[in-house]
Amino acid sequence: MKVVKLEDIIGSEQEIDGGNWVSRRLILAKDGMGYSVHDTIIKAGTETHIWYQNHLEAVYCIEGEGEVVTLKDNKVHKITAGTLYALDEHDEHLLRGKTDMRMVCVFNPPITGKEVHDENGVYPVVKE
Repeated sequence: MKVVKLEDIIGSEQEIDGGNWVSRRLILAKDGMGYSVHDTIIKAGTETHIWYQNHLEAVYCIEGEGEVVTLKDNKVHKITAGTLYALDEHDEHLLRGKTDMRMVCVFNPPITGKEVHDENGVYPVVKE
């Protein structure tokens, strides 16, 4: 069994500051679970373009308020604590933080922890 404490991730190489967000990567590809799990803070007043062409992601908001805009139809989805959204079609979207938002994110396939968004908002597939 693996036990991970957020306090041990903060300040380590598994905490990544992406500018508009900070991702604390709790479970990664190297853990062999078939998915990765992240505790992510979306900063208030930011807008991030994201398009996970190589990954599926489910995001559960546990604190804060913001919105997701799906770019194929410009539909705005309000996100508040207790809301989950799943990018089940590799949806290109904008993520906007109205307040600081705390999200629990699950990726399939799992990420290695070294990924950052490219110019199109994509995480490349990185092999360990």
